[in-house]
Amino acid sequence: MSDIILKGTVHKYGSNVNTDEIIPARYLNTTDPEILAKYCMEDIDKDFVKRVKKGDIIVAENNFGCGSSREHAPIAIKAAGVSAVIANSFARIFFRNAINIGLPILESPEAVKAIKNGDTIEINLNKGIIKNLTKKEEYKAQPFPEFMQKIIKAGGLLGYIKNN
Repeated sequence: MSDIILKGTVHKYGSNVNTDEIIPARYLNTTDPEILAKYCMEDIDKDFVKRVKKGDIIVAENNFGCGSSREHAPIAIKAAGVSAVIANSFARIFFRNAINIGLPILESPEAVKAIKNGDTIEINLNKGIIKNLTKKEEYKAQPFPEFMQKIIKAGGLLGYIKNN
């Protein structure tokens, strides 16, 4: 399997970013990814959707995606153009929902500590290597097992099942 390489600008947040901050409950009357993307991170960062570009990466501290178990949160992040999320830790249900919809998430405390808002980073998902191109530094994360790489490459669990 060829390496999956992601590259983008960092949008950095603190700890305990919950699913209501990722996609406010007032927008949960739809499951349309394009509509959800318009309101992604609205309650924690009003200008996020104006700044985010396809391929950008969210970096956060502890317990990212805590709160309710809705799939809307990772769907909104992915639909907004974010290619991956790096954090010290994730809420368990968010972790599972993210992988199920094909949004790569990595745990790397050393990367979170060193990476700043606006840095450009590159992630090799197969090897678990995060390169900070701005600072010319490299950090490690746990690489994804091959079956999870296949789920991400297929765009999520449904795409994976359809292809296999």
